Amino acid sequence: MVNHTDLLTNLYNAFNPFEPLPAGDPKYVDCQEVRGDADILNELGNRMRLANNNTCQLYSGHRGGGKSTELLRLKQYLENREFYVVYFAADEEDIDSEDAQYTDILLACTRHLLKDLQKIANPHPVLNWLKDCWVELKDLAQTPIEFESMEVEAQLSQFAKLTANLRAVPELRQQIRKKINPRTVTLIKVLNEFLADAKKHLPNGCTQLAIIVDNLDRMVLVKDGDNTNHEEVFLDRSEQLKALDCHLIYTVPISMLYSKRATDIRDIYGQCLILPMIMVKTHQGKIYKEGLKKVKEVISKRVRQIAPQLSLEKEIFDSPQTLERLCLMSGGHVRNLLLLTHDAIGRSEELPISEKAVRRAVTQARDDYRRAVENHQWCLLAEVSVSKRIINDNQYRSLMYNRCLLEYRYMDDEGEMQRWYDIHPLIQGIPEFKEAVAKLL
Repeated sequence: MVNHTDLLTNLYNAFNPFEPLPAGDPKYVDCQEVRGDADILNELGNRMRLANNNTCQLYSGHRGGGKSTELLRLKQYLENREFYVVYFAADEEDIDSEDAQYTDILLACTRHLLKDLQKIANPHPVLNWLKDCWVELKDLAQTPIEFESMEVEAQLSQFAKLTANLRAVPELRQQIRKKINPRTVTLIKVLNEFLADAKKHLPNGCTQLAIIVDNLDRMVLVKDGDNTNHEEVFLDRSEQLKALDCHLIYTVPISMLYSKRATDIRDIYGQCLILPMIMVKTHQGKIYKEGLKKVKEVISKRVRQIAPQLSLEKEIFDSPQTLERLCLMSGGHVRNLLLLTHDAIGRSEELPISEKAVRRAVTQARDDYRRAVENHQWCLLAEVSVSKRIINDNQYRSLMYNRCLLEYRYMDDEGEMQRWYDIHPLIQGIPEFKEAVAKLL
């Protein structure tokens, strides 16, 4: 038995489920072959590289499926091909996912572009725009200082403070939007003047400029009459979203791509790339060995950084069966895999991690999923578990959004991409689900 507090501590932190891997991280596992051949570099990256004009593309998938890690790989890929890339996670400092609108996204893009490009381009077009608005915005930025009296750095700081208040102070949010909304067209105009200047002075031999806006897929769906906030941002405001004079990638909620407006999305943005789950079981319910091997590799690579000398199936976990159970219960969802492993380590006082610790982690996670399902939805989940198909309506989209339903893809013998759906494996053991299946059968 290995009993070493530092080792457990290091393992526990190696499975932090909320930090995407930076490009080139040795812990990265290429899962393209078991995700239906989805390749962000070949699809989104290649389109940007080949296009004569600016592109605006959408990227989607289940939250926690690994999109941020893939986007950071794309950033490096583009930077190696003479792109200057501004990447940011929108919900970290700029928008509140529970209440996000188009204006918030535009202000976030403005702040990050100013922050990244101010040293190579003249920010005065944007700052002059802000100066014109300042009488109305001064109180909302919660500062008594007159804009004209500030140095450029201070002016940029005040703009950042304004966007921070947009996220952090709900009572100011509506007021800021009300002041900015009528001015978004002029803000885009001056922002494009700033971008035009930046593109003339890009460093390190860069010839193209791109923005990647991550975590917009976390925007909570809010219905407003016949419309939703997702439709307002990605469809009603699509012209403004696409209007910035550079290449653009936005993440989008997966439910949006399964809505009745899916063809409108395609008409506006072209083909959207979806990152599916790692397929750990086949359409027929049999263990898919290649997918299971990849999921084990995700765990193995993190363990090897900490304890390369220890056997994964004997000294880290108490048996191959315990490790396999944990991997299968993740459903091939990367964050769920890390969360389950993280929780099982957190329940262990020594190595190896026991079957009991994994079972407790699974039980806890299963209870979270049980609470996410509304009573009338159990029958829908039972139907999908049998048919492996979903119906295009709001109830199924809701179950996709909260990851109770997962999407899988594979290439068939003819090289055609096939798509299928299943319930999250954690749901299988829930009594309400079992009852719904019994009624169905």
